[in-house]
Amino acid sequence: MTENTDGTVGYRIAILIASWFGSGFAPKAPGTVGSLAALPLIWPLLYFSPLWLVAVVTIFLFLAGTWAAGVAGRAWGKVDHGSIVIDEVVGMILAVSIPFYLLGQWADLPTVVAVSFMTFRCFDIAKPWPVSLIDRHMKTGMGVMLDDVAAGLYAGGVSAALLLAGIVITL
Repeated sequence: MTENTDGTVGYRIAILIASWFGSGFAPKAPGTVGSLAALPLIWPLLYFSPLWLVAVVTIFLFLAGTWAAGVAGRAWGKVDHGSIVIDEVVGMILAVSIPFYLLGQWADLPTVVAVSFMTFRCFDIAKPWPVSLIDRHMKTGMGVMLDDVAAGLYAGGVSAALLLAGIVITL
């Protein structure tokens, strides 16, 4: 371990962020639990906020997550430790906000969340190119975050297409 793990405030904040308030410590499927733990942020953020604020929050969480994932990964001896789930939070924000804002008035938030959650988990687990490339070659806090950003972008696009196809069929 090369990181200071003596309980300093900075270390504690990094662990809190990296594990998304402890959700990453779930004994089974921490990535799925972390994705679900993002919903209490995502729901009001999308429901009550303009797009620019969603973008600012997403960028802030990406930057804070890059730092926190790096600290936690060094402290725990594994760059992409399973308990680091801040990357899932940012990926889920992207996966849900893309169809929510693209579909506008047709976007039913509960449906968008359900479809986006399923597609995001599929892309995050399957890791299609370039997600797999990032996952294999970027062994840093930035790499931890970027593979889920890519998975979130894929999931957001696919979710929007799936939801749009459902809207067209029901018209």
